[in-house]
Amino acid sequence: MQLKKTLKEIILKNQDRDFSNIQKRDVEVPINTGKIISVTGIRRCGKTHLLFLAIKELINSGTKRHKIVFINFEDERLNFSSDNLDLIIQAYRELFPAQKLGEVYFFFDEVQNVENWEKFVRRIYDNETQNLYVTGSNSKMLSSDISTSLRGRNINIELFPLSFKEYLSFKNVDANYYDATNKAKIINELSTYLNVGGFPETINSNFAQKILQDYYYVMLYKDIIERYDVKNIPAIKYFLNRIVLNISKPSSINKIYNELKSGGYKISKDSLYLFAEYSEAIYLSFKLPKFDYSYIKQEKSEKKIYLIDNGLLNSLTYHFSENKGILLENAVYLYLRQKHGNNLFFYKDKTECDFIIRDKDKITELIQVSYQIEDKDTLKREIRGIENAAEYFNLKEGKIITFDTDKDTVLTENGVEIQIVSAFRYLLKN
Repeated sequence: MQLKKTLKEIILKNQDRDFSNIQKRDVEVPINTGKIISVTGIRRCGKTHLLFLAIKELINSGTKRHKIVFINFEDERLNFSSDNLDLIIQAYRELFPAQKLGEVYFFFDEVQNVENWEKFVRRIYDNETQNLYVTGSNSKMLSSDISTSLRGRNINIELFPLSFKEYLSFKNVDANYYDATNKAKIINELSTYLNVGGFPETINSNFAQKILQDYYYVMLYKDIIERYDVKNIPAIKYFLNRIVLNISKPSSINKIYNELKSGGYKISKDSLYLFAEYSEAIYLSFKLPKFDYSYIKQEKSEKKIYLIDNGLLNSLTYHFSENKGILLENAVYLYLRQKHGNNLFFYKDKTECDFIIRDKDKITELIQVSYQIEDKDTLKREIRGIENAAEYFNLKEGKIITFDTDKDTVLTENGVEIQIVSAFRYLLKN
């Protein structure tokens, strides 16, 4: 059978890969946990790279290469269906008949491309080996499949494009900002990072914008339109463009629905809610809820939207090229999202506080983001946002993260201690 022959060739070729130049990320794939390790994240953010790091670690610790199987399910030579996935096992057994499968490590990249993949993975886990690693570009598909079929057998890792700390590492810039020369380089690189983002392939590329635009069109057509069988293509394009233009601002599906309706588009509100789910499922965008102690009110309230990467944001519209405040806020959101997950909200009453962080049932941090605070009115607005939120949550401190200072200072306003924090220091925190 041709597919089995192709599989054998791929298995052997991948076992001979050179992993010596694979660069470390801050995120690591745990080895030998007895769990299925799933890595989810947007296309091209480095999930394959993360698997290669795990393979490199295995090899360096003494694992023989013939015990490692890496399959990329986006390889156009592999025409898999749920009926022929077992050919992977058959091909390996024919290549290495004396090898016990319990000692073999299987790495399945972009596995969500095959229907019923989770049943195959579960069967291998239950009957052959517990050394299983899978990646996927769709959080909802992977999480729902895993939760229903794998039932606690997995550990999930979310991967984002490069953080600022990782970006500096990929650019070979020392992150020690206590050295004056390094600090100048770091601040300069942060300015660049806020515009170009952290997709690994774009680092040092002269074609970054074209690469990012290509990413977006693959996400739009393959990951959303094709995967979810979206028929109203003009509406989904308008919707995504609309949320991009509204980054960091409170918005609602109802408002976008009215705009579409007045523009002559035939679309239902339910479809728009689905579009929002699709965008989040592929990690293109994230919604930040307005905090409310009532979960129902919180779900019904307006949301703020942020994009997965600043470079992607800039590649889709020139609207933000000079709006450094929004670019900084988006970058801070991504940092906080990776660190705190979904325990992140914004506060809005008389004033607005950009980010509030919840630890269990308690609000622990209040954060404002402003590119510059030299203007007195700007500083007053940011302080009022923290003061009002601090009063509501009975807190005594907050932070203003800003680009235009390289020295951290502290203000006290009406009993609230407000730290003015330089963005580069904040984004380089562990």
